[in-house]
This record gives sequence, structure tokens and C-alpha cells, in this order.
Amino acid sequence: MMNIFKKIIFSVLFSFLIIGNVNADKIKIGTEGAYPPWNSKDASGKLIGFEVELANWLCIYMKRDCTIVEQDWDGMIPALQMRKFDAIMAGMSITDERKKVITFSQGYADEKASLAVMKGSSLEGLDTPKVLDLNKKGGSTSKTLKTLADALSGKTVCVQTGTIHQSFLDSGDVGKVNLRTYKTQDEVNLDLASGRCDVALAAISSFTDYAEKSGKAVIVVGPEFRGSHFGNGVGVGIRQASQMGEGSDQGKKDAKLLADFNKAIDIARKNGKISELAIKWFGFDASM
Repeated sequence: MMNIFKKIIFSVLFSFLIIGNVNADKIKIGTEGAYPPWNSKDASGKLIGFEVELANWLCIYMKRDCTIVEQDWDGMIPALQMRKFDAIMAGMSITDERKKVITFSQGYADEKASLAVMKGSSLEGLDTPKVLDLNKKGGSTSKTLKTLADALSGKTVCVQTGTIHQSFLDSGDVGKVNLRTYKTQDEVNLDLASGRCDVALAAISSFTDYAEKSGKAVIVVGPEFRGSHFGNGVGVGIRQASQMGEGSDQGKKDAKLLADFNKAIDIARKNGKISELAIKWFGFDASM
């Protein structure tokens, strides 16, 4: 009887070990599902987009079993820290502010940002340089910021909350603006088209994707913003190993996951997969 009891205990423990080994290779990746063409949902509710496809390829290169889960943008980083998932791929730009609380892989794509208006707007002919690099101080940068401040004065500027775009508008670089924030970029696009926003700020690809799918006359105006608040490309967000203790098992797993993502991104870049997916979803090569 005792031998049978021991065998049962051994069997249960062995089963737990097997399950643990299987789960060790499984990871969850959080995405918003509301930021096309980076990530969105089709008519059936299935997650699609550039980052969804890229995530699946990165998981193949890492030889990991991955599940992609949906998460509201404003709760993305807290959900990562609460271990609801292991990584973020949600059009999240690599910024110094975000690096205070999470770590990032190397960048895999460049999120070009600009202002947008509806055709016929007084801002349609906004005269600025093609590119505004906010890392460059004085001179033409100051002149362009002054032009933008004058143009946006008295206008309602719409933006998705918690984004690099809101951070820039909140900074005061273009003066005090009448800012209206939204939970999703889809809501920004809809209110821009309806006239409740005079102008919006977001990734250029988000505006062009909306214009193409809706048939609305959305026009990108002003400069392409780079540097400072706009970060250094889009990367995979991962918990900082130090948050769980670098010597802890979880800390080691997070550190290894970061290294694995970086290796996978290297493979995807070198074999042209990132460029291929970017052209498919954006219409141009946004790879870094």
C-alpha cells in the first residue's frame, strides 16, 4: 500500500515537472488591438497587423510557444509589471521616460509621427521643413516650433492618451494647446473626421491607414517629428530584471527573454522579414 502511495506521489510530482518544462517555453505578448496598421482586429475579432505578424515570426525564431493577448493602451505597462503577460508589442516607442520603469529590446520599426487635418483645413498648407529633429536645439528648430505654436493656437488638438504624441504636446514646446485626449487612436480618427478636432497628432501610418479604409480626406501636414519625446523607434517592452531581483528566477527569465528577442529581431532584420511585413502593412519599409 505504501509503495502504491509513493508511486502516486511520484507520478503527480513528475507531471508538475513536465508541465513546468512546457510552460517555461511559453510566453504571452500584450498588444492593443486598436492601433492599425501596427495592431488591430479584423471583423471576426482576430488580432491582426504588422506587430501581430512580426510577433509570430519572432516567436518562431526564438522557438517559443507564444500567445498574443489584447490589452487597453493605458493599462499596458501596469499589466506587464503585474505579469499579465511577458512582453509588449504595441507600437510602443522607446523613450527615456518609459525606460525608467521597463526595459526595451532594440528597435524593430520607426514610428514616423506628424499632424493631420481634414482636407480644406486652414492648416493644410502649413509651411514647415519636412523633418523636425527635436534633438537639435535653436536655429531652424526654434523657428519651426514657433510656426507650429502659432498655427495650433486656438485649435483643438486631439491625441491618444498616454502616448509620445501627448507627451510632446504637454511639454510646452509648441505653446499651450487646447488638448483633447482619447482612449484609442480610432476615436481620434473618428473625431478628426467629424470635425470635433481641428488637428490630430499620431503616427503617419495610422492616418494613412484610416484614410485608405474610410475614404475620408485626411491630410498629413507639417513636419515629420523625430527625437526627444518621440523616442528612438519602436521596440519590445519587457520587465526590468531588477524589478524581480536580477538574481531571482523571474529576473533571470526576463533577462533571457530580452536577449532572445534581440537575437530574433536581428534574424528578422537580416533575412528581410521586418522589411517585408512593413511594406505589406505600411506601404513602405519602416524597419530600423
